[in-house]
Amino acid sequence: MVQKLVLFLTMLGLVAGVALGLQSKKEKQEELAKRSVQGAVRNASDQLASSAVVQLKNLKTLQIRSYLTKEDGTYHFNGLSRDIDYEVKAEREGMVSPTRTLSVFDDRRQAIINLKLESKK
Repeated sequence: MVQKLVLFLTMLGLVAGVALGLQSKKEKQEELAKRSVQGAVRNASDQLASSAVVQLKNLKTLQIRSYLTKEDGTYHFNGLSRDIDYEVKAEREGMVSPTRTLSVFDDRRQAIINLKLESKK
């Protein structure tokens, strides 16, 4: 009886270990399917622009995420799908950057897109 119980618990442990291993592998694959974009925003005088609003637009759903640049003018967006194009632009004090695109054909996991503010036209 004790041997059967030990055998049962051992098998149960093996099944749980395999299930955890599969879950971990799935999580790693999902993480590899993600990417990020980061960069710095500069003003017309080429100085880093803190408190600029950077907008990231998902071109599939048209959802927009915003980020306020840090003191050093940097921004970042994580958890982006590799299967979707995104547009990035920045605005601050009546100035705007040209819109830049992060394409599905850009295979970098960590894309860097720096933005420069210009007068609105």
